[in-house]
Amino acid sequence: MIKQIVGWFRKSHDKTESVEPNMKYLIAGLGNIGSEYANTRHNVGFDILDFLAKEEAVVFVDGRYGYTADFKFKGRHFILLKPSTYVNLSGRAVNYWLKQEKVALENLLVVVDDLALDFGNLRLKAKGSDAGHNGLKNINETLGHNNYARLRFGIGENFRKGHQVDYVLGKWSDIEQEALPDRFKQAAEIIRSFGTIGTARTMSQYNNK
Repeated sequence: MIKQIVGWFRKSHDKTESVEPNMKYLIAGLGNIGSEYANTRHNVGFDILDFLAKEEAVVFVDGRYGYTADFKFKGRHFILLKPSTYVNLSGRAVNYWLKQEKVALENLLVVVDDLALDFGNLRLKAKGSDAGHNGLKNINETLGHNNYARLRFGIGENFRKGHQVDYVLGKWSDIEQEALPDRFKQAAEIIRSFGTIGTARTMSQYNNK
């Protein structure tokens, strides 16, 4: 009888361990390291993760290929990643932490800026092209596909012809700066929702709102 109980406990324990990776979520916010890039449009991925980390009272630590923080929410384990590889080589960090933490690919979410969306608009997609974003392009090349979720934060395209780089790497305007906390809060809600109710339901609930 004791052997049966022990055997049942081991099977239950093993079953719990096998499910655990599916409860892990890697949230990668793209941006460039260095004070000169702080508070720029291209670093909005970093800023959203900083906002979320502050809400969850967790602190980023320096690790291989990036800074990470983690927290638990509704039984899910969220791992936040700010790559230290610079945007154009983000794939190296994302690929490493996916494997290091044994995160299922469907549980990866990449947070990026998007010129094609008006300022502050948030759009979650289950997969897609890089849409000209060098960070997504590198992730696609490194992983060998684009079948992962991404949360796009609109930065608009309010720049003169030939000034796209200056605009993307430029600081937020005063009006934009005032609106950011509310939009970051919405982004944080979307991230938590992605991990709890899934991509499709989160898209239906939050996209274009």
